[in-house]
Amino acid sequence: MNRTLDQVAVGEEMRVSAVAGAEAAPEWLRWLEEIGFIAGERVRVMAKGFPCADPLVVRIGQSTFALRRAEAACVRVVPAAAAEPVRDEALEACRA
Repeated sequence: MNRTLDQVAVGEEMRVSAVAGAEAAPEWLRWLEEIGFIAGERVRVMAKGFPCADPLVVRIGQSTFALRRAEAACVRVVPAAAAEPVRDEALEACRA
């Protein structure tokens, strides 16, 4: 099942399958890739803020970041146990 990072439960281990910039902020694509969100990387949501699950504390590789839900929605993920990640070239826009 292909989901976005903002939809992942705390503690669930996933693998990045694709990243896209938000329609209102296309520069997020480059920024997310620069900090390590590239296809194939393992990622885990460590915590979510209260009350609106914003921001998310996310671990990718050996780094931990706080991402806004809108930024996390730009990262498409698959379960880490799944076979090789499928590159989702058609990922057009994420929720702003």
